[in-house]
Amino acid sequence: MLQIAVTGKPNVGKSSFFNSATLSEVDVASYPFTTIDANKAIAHVVTDCPCKELELTCNPHNSKCDGGKRLIPVELIDVAGLVPGAHEGRGLGNKFLDDLRQARAFIHIIDASGSTDEEGRPCEPGTHDPLEDVEFLEHEITMWLFGILKKNWNKMIRKVMSERLDIAKVLSEQLSGTGIALEDIAEAKKVVDKDYDKWEDDDIINMLQDLLRRAKPMLIVANKADLPTSEKNIKRLEEKYGRVIPASAESELALIRASEAGLIDYFPGDSNFEVVNPEKLNENQMKALNYIKEHVLQKYGSTGVQEALNAAVFDVLDMIVVFPVEDEHKMSDQKGNVLPDALLIKNGSKPRDMAYVVHTDIGDSFMHAIDARSCRRISSEYEIKDGDILSIICR
Repeated sequence: MLQIAVTGKPNVGKSSFFNSATLSEVDVASYPFTTIDANKAIAHVVTDCPCKELELTCNPHNSKCDGGKRLIPVELIDVAGLVPGAHEGRGLGNKFLDDLRQARAFIHIIDASGSTDEEGRPCEPGTHDPLEDVEFLEHEITMWLFGILKKNWNKMIRKVMSERLDIAKVLSEQLSGTGIALEDIAEAKKVVDKDYDKWEDDDIINMLQDLLRRAKPMLIVANKADLPTSEKNIKRLEEKYGRVIPASAESELALIRASEAGLIDYFPGDSNFEVVNPEKLNENQMKALNYIKEHVLQKYGSTGVQEALNAAVFDVLDMIVVFPVEDEHKMSDQKGNVLPDALLIKNGSKPRDMAYVVHTDIGDSFMHAIDARSCRRISSEYEIKDGDILSIICR
């Protein structure tokens, strides 16, 4: 299953984000290192299910359907807060950097209000610059990778030069277990235009910075977006880093709990909610809901939590959803389950690529694919589109 790490310094709302995204109950407190071990739980990205378009009743297996919205599971890793110098063992050190190994992308939670200092300690809102937090996290992860390579660098390079080895493959071996693909290393090494035996520390770091952006891209989530000091910081973050998701994880958590209690009608990611049992709400609860509506939903269009999950998968990782079926006429598997699975695959994938995602044996025996909507055979070079329904024909 696709893994995404929720990262950031302590006390910025990572656990609140994690809770609201996964409906989990992890400790939430205003002091550093509330999260001691990495928590893992299932969240969902949301896309349209073809069941409404086709006027079918679906029977999902690997996902859920809620009113024509398909909820596809991904695994979130809630990593304990990093502090400056973590790669050298400060705070809780490399343990939590190690927790990031298998994550395909990072959702970096920033305190947009500037009310936590560089160590994650509460401070007066607006007194800390959240832009510094983006830079420090990138630096810590880069230096973690640098530490892995540096300890054997000279010996490794001598071997590469004397035996004329492929540097990308050698670096890949050194970084094995970090979840970094060989092809990303092959591209990243091109940023340094020197013979490998002349690389200095800065050259290695430059290469690793490029590699990190390729292999483990980051989405910035500006949490606590409802606080007065956040708006100007969000604009500054967007000016420097491009897309930033304003968010209020606490608001999302409150809306979900109110929905579960039957007080409001709310679906994660919605831009509004409807109060269904006003007589059960006390004055403080109504005031809190009105605050969320005015300062979060009306201002930003959503709480940002579901938007961040979708953006991490569909935009940052550039993935699409395909629906595999075995019977293209009934849109079902062999047991008659309609639209049983929803698969996340890389944008630009071909039918054979999809077959391997389903199962290695199916990929090995792949012959061709059929577009279930038209019941026509498609080319092996066809680029799968988001929302396609395909049947794989094997030998």
